[in-house]
Amino acid sequence: MPRSATVFSCSACGHESPKWHGRCPGCGEWNSLVEEARAAPPARVVSGPNAARHSSARALKPVALADVAAPAVARLSTGIGELDRVLGGGLVPGSLVLIGGSPGIGKSTLTSGALGNLAASGRKVLYVSGEESAAQVKLRAERLGGHALSVPIVAETDLDAVLATLEA
Repeated sequence: MPRSATVFSCSACGHESPKWHGRCPGCGEWNSLVEEARAAPPARVVSGPNAARHSSARALKPVALADVAAPAVARLSTGIGELDRVLGGGLVPGSLVLIGGSPGIGKSTLTSGALGNLAASGRKVLYVSGEESAAQVKLRAERLGGHALSVPIVAETDLDAVLATLEA
């Protein structure tokens, strides 16, 4: 089934819906959905024995892992021994770590504690939550107290907004 050429976006919170609603399902604001043109879908990827004939991409030359240059990078200790161990000695500067698992196992608490410790050691940190609200994360951080409560947070799923926040 083809996707619609338009999407309805809330001018108050950015929530997107395939159809118009009088009240935004995301934030509850009335008459805030605006019709916008949907971005063109990505080009179809062709695979199989004839893919080379259909692709304009150039072929890459695989390299054996033993031949890859990997400079030694000083890692940042999170102050949580087991987390540092799982991360191979701490966080690699500039890396992204995705912490996943079942609800309620402590992902937000672990993240708040680690970021609080990093902030206490003089590092600039930002907690970006794409699932929980800032209030939900604060409730978990309150159990830790101290440095965890000093961590700045944004609850946002729009990568462009997060990048703009980081640049500002």
